[in-house]
Amino acid sequence: MTKVALLFAQGTEECEALNVVDILRRAKMDLSIISISGDKTVTGSHDITIVADEIIEEHDFSSDDVLVIPGGAPGTDNMEANSYVQAALKEMYEAGKLVCAICAAPKILGHGGYLKGKKACIYPGMDAELTGADVNHNEVNHDGNVITSRGLGTAIPFALEIIAAVQGQEAAEEMAKKIVFRA
Repeated sequence: MTKVALLFAQGTEECEALNVVDILRRAKMDLSIISISGDKTVTGSHDITIVADEIIEEHDFSSDDVLVIPGGAPGTDNMEANSYVQAALKEMYEAGKLVCAICAAPKILGHGGYLKGKKACIYPGMDAELTGADVNHNEVNHDGNVITSRGLGTAIPFALEIIAAVQGQEAAEEMAKKIVFRA
């Protein structure tokens, strides 16, 4: 079973995170919500509080296949400033595992040098943050082991692209039908 680590910080955009959680769990992926705040209880950017499965200091990323970083303000900045997040991102990227970021979070990948020569997208107006990337305005980009997307309105296509990358396009299309996406 595919193991997914989804990071959640104080100020994360809740729906970008929870849409992905819901859809990937429907796809039978073993997804853990990982709090980076030192506490399992985390409040997102719109004052919605969730209880994570684990805290980042106790999570072993070596067994994960996919890392998901949602956006939001100030969640993205909290993610980028966290040394555990940076270490997990480096470990997973260098191991060739799937690294996924949505909304403002692709800036973390750009600043870290993970997007050099890759097609990528980000929240509107933030293109300059994608250092080294071939920037476009697609809903979702999948280039190598990196998936990027633009914001809450693209969270479903983002999750479906993760399914396609892991389980194949047919599985993603079946999921889209099940959730009545663009029916």
